[in-house]
Amino acid sequence: MDHPVFVAFILVAGLIMAVLAQWRGWRPSLRTSLAVGIGLRLILLVLAATAAWQPVDYNEGFRHAGRAILHHQDPVLATQGSWHFLPMIPYFYALVLATGLPWEVAGRVVTFVADAVLIVLVGKLAGRKYQAQARFQYACNPIALMIAIIHGQVEPVALMFLVGAYVVARATPAPHGEAGNRAAMYAAWAGALFGFALSAKSWPIILLPVLLAMLPSWRQRLYGLFAAGAVPVFFLVTLPLVVDSSWSGILDVARYLGEVRPIVGEWGWTAVMTGGDWQLASAAASIGQVILYSTIALVMWLWWRSDRIDQTSAILLAFMIVTPRMGAQYLLWFIPFLCARPTRWSRPAMTLAAIWAGLGYLYLTQFDDNGWWKNHEWWAISSVAVIPFLVLAMPWARRVSRPAKETAIPETELVTTGS
Repeated sequence: MDHPVFVAFILVAGLIMAVLAQWRGWRPSLRTSLAVGIGLRLILLVLAATAAWQPVDYNEGFRHAGRAILHHQDPVLATQGSWHFLPMIPYFYALVLATGLPWEVAGRVVTFVADAVLIVLVGKLAGRKYQAQARFQYACNPIALMIAIIHGQVEPVALMFLVGAYVVARATPAPHGEAGNRAAMYAAWAGALFGFALSAKSWPIILLPVLLAMLPSWRQRLYGLFAAGAVPVFFLVTLPLVVDSSWSGILDVARYLGEVRPIVGEWGWTAVMTGGDWQLASAAASIGQVILYSTIALVMWLWWRSDRIDQTSAILLAFMIVTPRMGAQYLLWFIPFLCARPTRWSRPAMTLAAIWAGLGYLYLTQFDDNGWWKNHEWWAISSVAVIPFLVLAMPWARRVSRPAKETAIPETELVTTGS
């Protein structure tokens, strides 16, 4: 990354503003939160877009996926699996590239807009009482700034639709009397938004039971489930209308989408196992997947009577704690939910995670290939220092009671003073 000291200054400034807001109990207006959040992102966008260094996946996989759509090619097959998701985001890439913007800007426009929208949605997720602080916390969050702008990863797009689905699902009325049609419409919209999240990235699928549980009746859950499945299927089956693809090509795409690449060694226990080196370790990946999904099922059950946002935070934090595969962009998954409903240890956990990710984005990128690999070893292994704080950040004190509608956070879980 070019200008690492200045970029680090911007990220630390965001962190300090977030900490001060929590410590002093600030309640900035929506306009202030958007101004600060968009301002920080614009500064980083200029720095990232004009830098000689660009993330490999962003510059190679994502760019080729967008250009493939412009040339009527399937983005998965054209990149030989470098892009292994549905074509929704490459469609957006192609639209922006068609304006003539250089890729260094065009590829980040999508994540910039999604992350700005998330500032508003995180506030709505937090509820009226805490929305001002929650949206400001997200606006300044260094992890969001790094992943959305410096990396240009598509996590903000998936999260924008996912959080939107949660907001709509929580607002779905009970289907009584004349409210039945309105409830069905809300449920379908919640499911459709979830489907768009799945069309951006595949990981939100682990939260489908949580979203369906937020809907008030089994009929609404069926509507939501159908809509959630219809959106990804739509993007898949309409590929031949947009690109030069056949039905057999669609089957090849589906095969790519179903593959899990067994690359380990970036984070946690697999980093210790491999000495911080990436390895194609199918045995470790397979065992890790069993541990991962068993842990998710256990956490989902343990937090089943909690607020659904707390349950989501617990699931996503548990994912990070035991996962055998990891990219720094995964750290953004739980940020909107912890901002909406913070715990006593959420701020230390997010801060330490930001420091770890920042070392990867800013420090490691100052070396050539040999220096990067050498420093990657200690950096990957050092992730084990983050994991205990992720465990502490889980909403242990809110595992049982779940408010019916409005988000209520026990005072013992808040770390705010002042006025």
